[in-house]
Amino acid sequence: MALPAAGVRVRDVLPEAARSLAAALAALSSPRGPGHRDRHRQLLDRAIVQGELALAAADAAGEGAGDAGVRARAVLARALAARAADALHGANQLSLSAQRAPTHEACDEGWERVASLVAIAEQAARAANHAASDLSADVSSAARNARAAAAEADGARRAARRLLDERNPAYTFHTDPGFSFGEGWYVAAAAVLAGVSVQIEPDKPGTAAAERFLREAGLDAQVRPFRPRPRANKQTTDSVARAFRGDPVGAQRRLRAAFLGEAPVAAAVREWIDRRLSGGGGGPKVLLWVRHGSHHTRRNTAGTEIVELSRLARQHGVTPVLVGDALRDVTVPDGAVDLLLFWRDAVFQGAGGRRAQLQFFEHLRAAHGVFGQIGVTTAGMDGPALMGMPTAYLTDAPNPRMRAWVGAVPGYREIVRDGRSHLMDIAESFDVAKQGWEPQLPG
Repeated sequence: MALPAAGVRVRDVLPEAARSLAAALAALSSPRGPGHRDRHRQLLDRAIVQGELALAAADAAGEGAGDAGVRARAVLARALAARAADALHGANQLSLSAQRAPTHEACDEGWERVASLVAIAEQAARAANHAASDLSADVSSAARNARAAAAEADGARRAARRLLDERNPAYTFHTDPGFSFGEGWYVAAAAVLAGVSVQIEPDKPGTAAAERFLREAGLDAQVRPFRPRPRANKQTTDSVARAFRGDPVGAQRRLRAAFLGEAPVAAAVREWIDRRLSGGGGGPKVLLWVRHGSHHTRRNTAGTEIVELSRLARQHGVTPVLVGDALRDVTVPDGAVDLLLFWRDAVFQGAGGRRAQLQFFEHLRAAHGVFGQIGVTTAGMDGPALMGMPTAYLTDAPNPRMRAWVGAVPGYREIVRDGRSHLMDIAESFDVAKQGWEPQLPG
């Protein structure tokens, strides 16, 4: 409670407090221009200081229980309730951005700021309740306003505290067919390598497959019940990169053991692939990925680029094998093997579909000479990449999220389309006979 300066009178300072409060509330209700929240807070601070001075002056004059004191309490309680509401608003906005933060550090820093705003809401609520605490029997409109404001402040306090209580440290293993299937590899890899918690999206077509995959990967203890406000999956690529930078060989071995287990590739997977590659020759092969998604459509595969990559591969004695989504604007190039949409076959669906898809890449590499993969940035590539499939992804600009794996995950490359000669750079790097596929970054 502020102490009144000598000569401060309630009738002088109380109207100023009321005007500051009205202006603060108007700053939110009027058309919102730049800085309206800052002005709102400045005016609230002024209203609270003036309200405290008015109440202190009323007490000093022996009017604390009279009309002037009650009106001062009402103005002060309303200003404090507005402060609690503003802190709740800020905490809610920050909690959303913290959950979406790209790294653990940014996420945790965001939640520390949320906690500081929650503390402001709680302090304001306590002060508002204190201001209205002696008015329970007063039936005046000012007293009713003070009690209502204290109740509002308490509601904002509880809602702000819920934000912290609902913070969810788990990452979501998405199982809806409309979501990126490949992001499951990131989440599971982060659980294996960094011990993060995972929650599985429930009651979706892929829920059973995700549950089985995580269980067989030895991650039962890290699976949590599904609830709102999970961490952003974009953070998992950074966790995986850190583990690989610390011990690339060990990280890869751990992932292979978790993702593939000890059993050999299933007979159904081997037979499915062998039938389709029976006439493809025994020479070296490269996977060319096709992506056509509704998310980030500018990253979708250009058919002309697939045709050119296929031509360059054949020119260097390499058979192109097409995987991923269906081609849209071109047909399968001559000499290419069509394994597009392989994942829709029953062999790669069902409860065991996740592991079967990884076995698909293992068998291609072990039995059919596939030595690497290339394609636009698509998460489907990254399961096999994490387990040792040499990988280069094409992008129009450096990708901050996936570039973290370059130089960390063995054999993982980024190739920026430079508008000049990146296709020729890829062609020149096909040195299969000597050292395998080693695409270099364009000069």
